[in-house]
Amino acid sequence: MRLWASVGSRALAPVSAALLVAVAAGPAAAHHVGAYVPRDNEVSANFKQIKFAIQARKLDVALRLFESGALRAEMRKQAARFPAGLEERTRAALAAGDGPRAERGLMIFFAGLVRDLALEADRRLADATEAPAARVAAAQKFLEAMWRYYNLVDFLVGQNDPKAAVAVRLAFDEAEGETKAPPAAARGNGAPESRGVPARPVAAPSPEKMREPLRRIALALSGLIETSMAGMR
Repeated sequence: MRLWASVGSRALAPVSAALLVAVAAGPAAAHHVGAYVPRDNEVSANFKQIKFAIQARKLDVALRLFESGALRAEMRKQAARFPAGLEERTRAALAAGDGPRAERGLMIFFAGLVRDLALEADRRLADATEAPAARVAAAQKFLEAMWRYYNLVDFLVGQNDPKAAVAVRLAFDEAEGETKAPPAAARGNGAPESRGVPARPVAAPSPEKMREPLRRIALALSGLIETSMAGMR
């Protein structure tokens, strides 16, 4: 499969704990990924600063923000996961005043973070030593962390590879849908069990069904990284 050729034959190390930041608990955690805007952490906040500077055509400011910020530090920490030279090429693009090329480098970085989180979530879902409900709950946290980063570059992905953007969004929606119980009407045809109408069995969220859309996310983003990196050379 192209996915495994892209990420390499070696097993990926666990995703950096700093990247798997839990989203606020409670009602906000049960979101629809197309509308939910996650809270910032240092990496995502630094990205927004750089992006705004690029859009304002203040590439010298963007370069300073990149050189001293959390995003570049995380790029260096995660360098083994990415195509060689990504951080250097992104910095060179900023230094040369090439905003679109620099944005492509940043997009590749966040696409890689999401890809690796998707692969980590897939491994967690495959762990049969854990109860299915616990696996699905853990994967939902991964999904929230993934959306934190993908939400930042969704527009850039759409510009660079519209097909990948559609595939990723559809897979996000499908994966999130697999974490939810069916609505009451679907469980009992809208008729209360107290009226003598037996309720249909409620299907618990399935780890196996959630794995497939996560794999599609990883596959689409691996292809995006491969083709986009060619444009950075």
